[in-house]
Amino acid sequence: MATLIKPTGANRSAPPARQGLRVAYIMSRFPKLTETFVLYEMLAMERLGLKVEVFPLQRGDEKMLHEEAARMVERARFTPLIFSWSLLRAHTYYLRRRPAAYLNTLWTLLSANFGSLRYFIAALVFFPKSVLMARQMTTAGVAHVHAHFASHPAAVAFVVHRLTGIPFSFTAHGSDLHCDRHMLPEKVVAAAFVVPISEYNRRIVLAECGQELDEKLHVIHCGIDTRVFQSQKETSFERGVGPFTIVCTGTLHEVKGQRYLIEACELLAERGVEFQCHLIGDGPDRERLEARVRRSSLQHRVRFHGNLVRTEVREVLRQADVVAAPSVLTRDGRREGIPVALMEALGCGIPAVASRLSGIPELIEDGVTGLLVPPGDARRLADALERLSGDVQLRHTMAGQGQTKVKQEFDLAINAGKLADRILQTHYGLGE
Repeated sequence: MATLIKPTGANRSAPPARQGLRVAYIMSRFPKLTETFVLYEMLAMERLGLKVEVFPLQRGDEKMLHEEAARMVERARFTPLIFSWSLLRAHTYYLRRRPAAYLNTLWTLLSANFGSLRYFIAALVFFPKSVLMARQMTTAGVAHVHAHFASHPAAVAFVVHRLTGIPFSFTAHGSDLHCDRHMLPEKVVAAAFVVPISEYNRRIVLAECGQELDEKLHVIHCGIDTRVFQSQKETSFERGVGPFTIVCTGTLHEVKGQRYLIEACELLAERGVEFQCHLIGDGPDRERLEARVRRSSLQHRVRFHGNLVRTEVREVLRQADVVAAPSVLTRDGRREGIPVALMEALGCGIPAVASRLSGIPELIEDGVTGLLVPPGDARRLADALERLSGDVQLRHTMAGQGQTKVKQEFDLAINAGKLADRILQTHYGLGE
């Protein structure tokens, strides 16, 4: 496997201007096991000297938590969904002090989302707590609001900005941008800046909102802690004492494409390839996928781990010879951004096979850092996996190049620093 490269951004020192700047983070749910990129970005921002306040739209009901998330939950400001006296006082405050801003914001929220039942209902549901958050953020001395996801969190940040004048930004990931773009132009125009996680997403935003907004868009990839996901020792397959090991991490949902991986496993079994496939994650498709595995008599080859915390994921990755990400475009337009699971794999020096879809080719360069296959093509997926199982030199070459790619472009510390610098530039005219 590839040699570990020492991070260049892990020890970035915080400039004096960063110290104490209070940034509110808005996300749909917290805690949420499958959105570790939000959690670890917030922690990285704090290491860079910013003070992070957490404002989830809803409390997550996760039974399994990362240790760091449990500590962050204690600080999170959860707000009531329907009614509370503090919520009533916040609305009364803005109706008295800023009635025009209050009514104009509510009108924009409803009119811009008219035509999207999901977004229109969300506007009605989340507007009351948006107003309460605006009051809480003002009282807490929040200087900047950053929302993760271009959907409901960005809409709430928009309301906070219109009521308080606090500048905001948001990160556009995957389905939050790809499925429904109602109100996106209003959000982009009002934002201090927007962070697409890929060039692919940047092009979508510009096509929807206009090329004149190009200067507001700054591509910053999600990242991983490359000190945690490091090179591994030889796998049992490379030592000649175990099967070729495939790992796939992600919610068991149509968009992740695990059904095609199981089909590819059927083909590999027919071809006589000795392999083990590990599926990490849980979700609505689990029963259907397990039934497919049983029908194919692959129970001894395909294992479902369920949800795992980061340290457990890392342990499974240490057994991996390849990581698969067979993402697809769903019937309702969902697609992934750039899966964090692929970043973790490449960070560990593991080659990957992934779908040529969305922003994935910005991480997985075909034939360089991994192999790309057409989405939903189980045969081509099986071909790529079989090719890597039989070519140790190709695996090692791709592993080394993939690790370098992650170190340079997908390192959490470096990319959090870019976001922090962008926030500083908004407030102080300072930058990198």
